Amino acid sequence: MKLRTKYVLFVVIVHLVTLVLSYYIFRVNNIFFIVSEVFVIISIVIAWQLYVQLLQPLKTLMQGVEAIKDRDFNVKFVSTGKHEMDHLIDVYNQMMDELRIERTRREQQHFFLEKLIFTSPTGIVILDFDDHIQQINPRALQILGMEANELIGYPVDKHPHPLFDYIKRLQSGQTATVKVDGVNTFLLQKSHFIDRGFSRHFIMIEDLTAEIVAAEKNVYGKVIRMMAHEVNNTVGPVNSIMQSALKNDNLWESHRFNDLKDALQVAVDRNQNLNLFMRNFADLVKLPAANKRPVNLHQLIDSVSKLMSIRAQENEIEFEFNLVGEQLIVMADEQQLEQVLINIVKNAIEAIGAQGHIRFTTTNKTLIITDTGAGISAELAANLFSPFFSTKKDGQGIGLTLVREILVNHGFEFSLKTVAEKQTEFSIYF
Repeated sequence: MKLRTKYVLFVVIVHLVTLVLSYYIFRVNNIFFIVSEVFVIISIVIAWQLYVQLLQPLKTLMQGVEAIKDRDFNVKFVSTGKHEMDHLIDVYNQMMDELRIERTRREQQHFFLEKLIFTSPTGIVILDFDDHIQQINPRALQILGMEANELIGYPVDKHPHPLFDYIKRLQSGQTATVKVDGVNTFLLQKSHFIDRGFSRHFIMIEDLTAEIVAAEKNVYGKVIRMMAHEVNNTVGPVNSIMQSALKNDNLWESHRFNDLKDALQVAVDRNQNLNLFMRNFADLVKLPAANKRPVNLHQLIDSVSKLMSIRAQENEIEFEFNLVGEQLIVMADEQQLEQVLINIVKNAIEAIGAQGHIRFTTTNKTLIITDTGAGISAELAANLFSPFFSTKKDGQGIGLTLVREILVNHGFEFSLKTVAEKQTEFSIYF
């Protein structure tokens, strides 16, 4: 029962009892009856005034409570001129001002945080209480190469993307540097925050590829320049002496020296090969800036396939073409892009060995070169584009590094991975 109902009921009962008593007083003394009736009237007036002064303020405060319940912090009351009521109104108005200021501050902080997450150059993935992806910023979508609807609501420990294989192993507060496809290097950081008394996790993904590539290039550039300097300083004079000796006919008049002459010639040839070996490394360091011009990619693919056709035929390897349209124009340095395609096709031929096919597939913005080789193991995938790393017995480990340098300088994204048995794809995104 409401307080107002209780009060009205109490007043009615009291006055009914008073009226009954007045009836008995009337039978005894008329004067006493008149006095009692006046008392009843005065009591009713006082009761009504008390109702107005006590219960009406409570009604007003209940309106304020409803406003708070509806999160409407703009409702305020004016002073009534009554001390007790005005004191309550002052406290209520002050509380509403504080709530309104706090809500505005929190909304501004929330807006700033949302803006910071959205524009952050670091990928950010925010999880809910069950470690399902709740929010993901544009940079993280770009790194993962996926759309938001493919990720939101998905359990982070069951997502098929390879980067999540590393994320699910991280504990809160841990950091890891991973190389997923042999090309891109990422720094993963997992942490948590408290939301409504419970812990929630978030992951930050930072792309370190550009920094790692620059650092690697700086290091191996210094090594190659030092090696080239020492080799040239040694091979040049030695070759000069040996060639002078070979041209001196007086030294070789007797046939007994023919074997020595042949040995010197072999040494000269070996030194020339050593010079060529070092020149290949020097070319990697001295790679010029890309001179981008419109290039017909389909025509370039045709040219490279003809160039490599003899070697492919020797290994019983066929070229297949699935090209979109008559021509595909890309902005690139034609000579450098041709070198990239030659290296990719050469590696594909070597990976197949014998009897297979290499397929060229293009879309409006993509070139995919697929081979039917043995594929790339998970152990090798992380090191494929590392300088001086090679799986070949006599490999120098600069072929894919040169490919990486050229494509990175062009600003083209790329990947090399085995997607199925006997199906390895080198993809270039223009």
